[in-house]
Amino acid sequence: MTGLPEQLLAALEARGWTAATAESLTGGLVAATLVDVPGASRVLRGGVVAYATDVKASVLGVDAGLLARRGAVDPDVATQMAAGVRTALGADVGLATTGVAGPDPQDGHPPGLVHVAVRTPAGGAVRTLHVPGDRGDVRRAATEAALGLALRLSAAGSDGAGDDGAGDDGRGASARG
Repeated sequence: MTGLPEQLLAALEARGWTAATAESLTGGLVAATLVDVPGASRVLRGGVVAYATDVKASVLGVDAGLLARRGAVDPDVATQMAAGVRTALGADVGLATTGVAGPDPQDGHPPGLVHVAVRTPAGGAVRTLHVPGDRGDVRRAATEAALGLALRLSAAGSDGAGDDGAGDDGRGASARG
């Protein structure tokens, strides 16, 4: 059985799509997980680690007003990061992560609060997770959620129907393509 990164790369390649990552709390773990798969270069264009809030605006084009009003840990920020990395790196699919890895709260948000977003030519979705555990647990769960959401959207029909992200927390779901 192949793992989630292999399944995602295969689904993207089958559609002729490229991907790029925009990562905050995962710090490059999503891109690194994809790069671990031989042949990832056929799909992965690159990644941006936008750990600082101002980098989200200056490199990824996240609305500075949104960042000022709500902070970096926000589902709309994740959505704009995913859209922005598509543009910045010329990719078809953008995967984004933002949240609080812990152990301390950030801007009033508890550790373990994570938002992942994916934008494809067919649509997009954002998912919010509340992950227990230490920094490593939160970062791994965020990575898995982003990859899982991207696989679900990449394997979906070209109309993007049913991709609003409601209900499923992005963990433990297995999509087959």
